[in-house]
Amino acid sequence: MAQLSELVLTPGERARGLRTDDVVFSMDWSGEEHPGRLAEFVAGRVRAFGIPPEGVGAALPRPAGADADPPRRGDVPVRQLDHLAGALVPLGCALLTRDDGTDTYAILVARTADPEPGGLTHRGLPVRAWTARAGETLVSLDCPDCSSLLVWELPAGETPAGEHCDCGTPLFDADGRPLPRVTLHD
Repeated sequence: MAQLSELVLTPGERARGLRTDDVVFSMDWSGEEHPGRLAEFVAGRVRAFGIPPEGVGAALPRPAGADADPPRRGDVPVRQLDHLAGALVPLGCALLTRDDGTDTYAILVARTADPEPGGLTHRGLPVRAWTARAGETLVSLDCPDCSSLLVWELPAGETPAGEHCDCGTPLFDADGRPLPRVTLHD
């Protein structure tokens, strides 16, 4: 089984003592602070592997149809990552993400279009190809009583049935539906 550092670092980078941490791009779930940096990072990693980054910096395609709904907060980063993952395939590369359970995307670029499924880790956390969806649902809300931000990452098909805030406020009914006054984040 390949080590993550063998997939994301060049032999020269490993010889100079670079670590996997040195080639991770972090982006908040809501988007880039400086638009274009993600594409620059990906193109730079592809160049580091000695591959011309054709198509990597291309503009993000707009949704089809003139009446397409405008993107909601958090939609653009996912579209960017989907677009870049597709642009990397013909270059023999893949976009990877570290699943750390936070609201930040930790992005890596690998030199293989088909990294081994499972088994890749970084800092003890699973790393997967961006195109291999985690199969989990993220539920987040602000408690209507104490305003605490609450986040659940649930396996597919599971609900936060009966969940309460630490302050004691009930949030979901027994079927996992939000109670009145509870508004989920988009």
